Amino acid sequence: MKIAVYPGSFDPVTNGHLDIIRRAARIFDTVIVAVFYNSSKKCAFSIDERMDMLRTATKDIDNVIIDSSDNLLVHYMENNDVKVIIKGLRMVSDFEYEFQMALANHQQNKDIETLFMMTASEYSHLSSSLVRELATYGGNLIGLVPNDVIPYVYEKLQPKK
Repeated sequence: MKIAVYPGSFDPVTNGHLDIIRRAARIFDTVIVAVFYNSSKKCAFSIDERMDMLRTATKDIDNVIIDSSDNLLVHYMENNDVKVIIKGLRMVSDFEYEFQMALANHQQNKDIETLFMMTASEYSHLSSSLVRELATYGGNLIGLVPNDVIPYVYEKLQPKK
């Protein structure tokens, strides 16, 4: 069985993330979308909220599992007997950081490989931080995040009147 992990903070999940999830789900028997705690990021949504949004966004993809971890990705991979990491790349600027992480993960465990997938061009400008900024000021999120996720984002981020 071919299994891969697509890790991230998903704060919130965007259509760019969903694009990678759908494409990976066509390649692998199972894709584990794992929400990770990142000490260098101040997240707007709790891990449980991010997992709920991901479950909502992927409810029609049968071979996707939503999980979370506050461990090292390599340890998560070892504990779940998974050998492939999926990483989405938007622009060349993403590559340098993700390549460094792939090398570090491979150094930690030689059996773990990273597969880079380019995000579809219509999502190359998209980031969770952009979505958070737009939502905070009442911007239009249609086309940026899955439609079923829009209410979660506005509920959390729009200022109360």
